[in-house]
Amino acid sequence: MAEANVSVDQFSCPVCLELLKDPVTVACGHSFCKVCINDCWDQEDLKGVYSCPQCRRSFAQRPVVGKNTMLAEVVEKLKMMELHSASRAGPGDVECDVCTGRKLKALKSCLVCLASYCETHLQPHYQSPAFKKHKLVKASRRLQEQICSEHERLLEVYCRTDQQCICMLCTMDDHRGHDTVSATAERAEKQKQLVDIKKKYQQKIQEREKELQELKKTVKYHKSSAQAALEDTEKIFTELICCIERKRSEISELIRAQEEAAVRGTEGVLERLEQEIAELRRRNTELEQLLLTEDHLHFLQSFQSVSTPSGSAFFSSITAHPPHSFEKVVKSVSRLRDKVEKLCEEEFNMISIRVKERPIFLLPEPKSREDFLLYSCELTLDPNTVNKYLRLSEGNRVVSYSETEQLYPDHPERFDVYQVLCRERVSGCCYWEVEWSGGIYITVSYKNISRKGDGSGCLFGYNDQSWSLYCSPSSYSFTHNFKATLIPVVPRSCRIGVYVDYSAGTLSFYSVSDTMTLLHRVHTTFTRSIYPGFYVCLGSTLKLCSSDQ
Repeated sequence: MAEANVSVDQFSCPVCLELLKDPVTVACGHSFCKVCINDCWDQEDLKGVYSCPQCRRSFAQRPVVGKNTMLAEVVEKLKMMELHSASRAGPGDVECDVCTGRKLKALKSCLVCLASYCETHLQPHYQSPAFKKHKLVKASRRLQEQICSEHERLLEVYCRTDQQCICMLCTMDDHRGHDTVSATAERAEKQKQLVDIKKKYQQKIQEREKELQELKKTVKYHKSSAQAALEDTEKIFTELICCIERKRSEISELIRAQEEAAVRGTEGVLERLEQEIAELRRRNTELEQLLLTEDHLHFLQSFQSVSTPSGSAFFSSITAHPPHSFEKVVKSVSRLRDKVEKLCEEEFNMISIRVKERPIFLLPEPKSREDFLLYSCELTLDPNTVNKYLRLSEGNRVVSYSETEQLYPDHPERFDVYQVLCRERVSGCCYWEVEWSGGIYITVSYKNISRKGDGSGCLFGYNDQSWSLYCSPSSYSFTHNFKATLIPVVPRSCRIGVYVDYSAGTLSFYSVSDTMTLLHRVHTTFTRSIYPGFYVCLGSTLKLCSSDQ
């Protein structure tokens, strides 16, 4: 109980705040280290007044202090208690096998005694000649693992034949005639191998770090180059837009100027024509009145004046141009638009190729299915694109041919042929698998492929917009832009894997079973986003597989 109530702070020096050394007690009852109190009073010798550093009680003369023997004994016991407490085994320590009651922490383990010892119980191994040949190692919990379970002897021999540690008696029994060496010798040999392996790892680390730095440098340059290209292309397109806007404004002004000139030139003619019409109408009225008069004399006298034209000259016949005289201008501008659009499309394709012609790095194509699955992507079928005679199920991951028309709403992206695209576009490195039955086309396609009609512009593989693998129970073939390639006979599999490296322009189809069998590989340049798609023949079904299936 006394041990539990002892506090180190109670026996600390108020000056140095450490456990008392050579404790002395002054007249006021406070205790200090002998050196500490004398140092304090040495500083007060000049004043001639001495005080207790704790309670400040003054003494007229420098007190003479002697060692407090009882307090010194208590402090010494307290030190031993602290040392003993520090030696006790904690949760993660190896316990001494000799200690009774509260176990102390073991410092060493003996491979001959097969026991672990604290500092106290370890002394015989240091002092007695009988223990001189015993091998001491750092305290270990794994002593039993170093003992032969059959002979209860130390595992000090290594059998190279069976690649295991054995005891001396094992060399005469189950391992007789085997290639054996001491565990120490084998350790030295294996250590040399590990040093060589470590060197290789260090060399590989250096190579990888160099590659990492080069890749970081490349990425940094790629980013800065891309940013500069963005700024430059933005400037160029702005200039191009301004140029087109200028030409639009010039043509508009030219049309308006021509319109104003034509209108201005006809204003005088219009005015004179209106005057002539008024004059003719007046004279026509006079003629009508003269024809109705019954006075023969008045008729004859007036005839000469009304039948003779007036002195003003009349216009000769005027022919007006057709009302749509600017149609040719509109057609010319329309042709210009078509040419610009065509040129833009051609140049855009070339620009797109230039942008993608040098990816930052190329990853080697995976070899095993486990490697491919690292790039697995989850796909779903797009109900807005599916033909009305194809039925979707299982969360839009299964598509099958249906003899009855499905009640899908009209949508501009819906195919008129038995096809469907996925919602997700393919980017980077992607891999997916499908299970199929019947006859199907497994495709990647640009999204702007035609949707209406049943011509080659719509069908997967029969245009330059799509790449398609045809699978049937009897054959495989690959089609792109109307060109079909028959694939040699390989073992049939109901599961097909598709791997795309978009930057490298690689598209690969695999037959998936116990192994990955390459069916066909395409090297191209993708100029736009591509999407997985499928054509489902009559009586056929296709399922998008999850990565864990």
